[in-house]
Amino acid sequence: MRTILVFGDQLNRRIGALADADPGTDRVLLVESEELLALGHHVQRNHLVVASMRRLASELADAGFEVDRRRAASVRAGVEAHVDDYDPDELVATEPNSRRARALCDDLDITQVTSNQFLCHHDDFAEWAEGRSNMKMEDFYRWTRERLGYLMDGDQPAEGRWNFDADNREPPPDDPTIFSDVPTSTLDELDDEVLDSLPDTHGDAPVGIWATSRRAALARLRRFVADELPRFGRYEDAMTSQSWSLAHSVLSPYLNVGLLLPGEVCDRVEEAYRAGDVPINSAEGFIRQVIGWREYVWNLYWLWPDHADSNVLDHRRELPPMYTGDATTEMACLADTFDSLRRRAWVHHIPRLMLLSNFANLYGIHPRRLMDWMSAVYIDAAEWVMVPNVMGMALWADGGRMSTKPYVSGGAYVNRMSDYCGSCRYDPKQRVGDDACPFTTLYWDFMARHRDALKANGRMARPLANLDSLSNLDEVRDRAEHVVRGVRDGRI
Repeated sequence: MRTILVFGDQLNRRIGALADADPGTDRVLLVESEELLALGHHVQRNHLVVASMRRLASELADAGFEVDRRRAASVRAGVEAHVDDYDPDELVATEPNSRRARALCDDLDITQVTSNQFLCHHDDFAEWAEGRSNMKMEDFYRWTRERLGYLMDGDQPAEGRWNFDADNREPPPDDPTIFSDVPTSTLDELDDEVLDSLPDTHGDAPVGIWATSRRAALARLRRFVADELPRFGRYEDAMTSQSWSLAHSVLSPYLNVGLLLPGEVCDRVEEAYRAGDVPINSAEGFIRQVIGWREYVWNLYWLWPDHADSNVLDHRRELPPMYTGDATTEMACLADTFDSLRRRAWVHHIPRLMLLSNFANLYGIHPRRLMDWMSAVYIDAAEWVMVPNVMGMALWADGGRMSTKPYVSGGAYVNRMSDYCGSCRYDPKQRVGDDACPFTTLYWDFMARHRDALKANGRMARPLANLDSLSNLDEVRDRAEHVVRGVRDGRI
């Protein structure tokens, strides 16, 4: 018999090598790697991966497969032990989702089957990218929509526009009860066994927020499309202390471990739009996140192997205590975000980009430090996700290779798009003084520090002109030094 090795982010019978597997000729190997579990991920991420692996193992066994699920020091050690025990005719795996895992397969002579876990294979992306002076996500998105046919009426985009992002920038509503609670599952004996087997890392223990089977993940998809997708577009960029999920799908963990596939998710959204149940701005905004941004990030990871080393702004500071959990903060927006990460290992894309990453950039955290931290705290973290998102989108550490401008802002953005500032001791309108919002102070200091690096960027012309008009820039920069010391010492 041949053995099919299934990695912990490919947990679906429809992916790659498993799609055509036969219980009569194939056995399945799943390795719970102690090396990976000891990397310091949030306990809920480790639980998601291991519990999902064990449930898939049970489903495969019920379908007649011989399944070898084993805990080992590493994936390599697990594979080598399996070979000693079973002497398979051939070892097969679906193309892994990281360079390290692919190198392992090469080293162990494991045959790699082309993956269908994404909608654009990196070979196709490389062909699309060849010869382009820039690779804007919007251009890739339009090419992908035409190729896949989502939200297309013939050769034209549905309702005559490719992008409805301008309709998706409303602040949170006055009544946050319009957002429904994310359903939870009751933890069972398998969950207890998994938790007992995990190393002690960080974060609150799971309470059933995250599905750990394909059946449950599909139920979460149906719930999102029926209950939240209709209002998703309007509030896509909003933040509120009154709802941790708002109208977001909260499906990224399932996509990133394979419990859901991007095509089936987009199919459901398209069906709801065509049935008249979902407005175009919500359907298009969500599909753009999946077939546009997610596929784009996945492919840039493979295209740019040196991306993780980017640091064009030469930021060198270590993570401050508020990020590591060694201190709290009086900044209401960040305090709520850190609390949500501890409790659920998840916040949506705007707190990730415009709070956590924005503040890290303004403060000057080393890009690699932020990337490693984010990899540890998010339930949907993966190397292919983190490298382009952090180095390119979040920190502009690559100098514009991916994003046309740094995504930095002062407190005015937070005030406009959230309800945090009303309860915060800091004033987003103030640049100096004890009550000045650290975002606002550090924003202007960032502009002053990096003027030379930004002055050739046309999209930064207006902010730099505003910088030149400040009458108290010296005072702002003095205040920024005080803020940096306070953040470093856990006093802000």
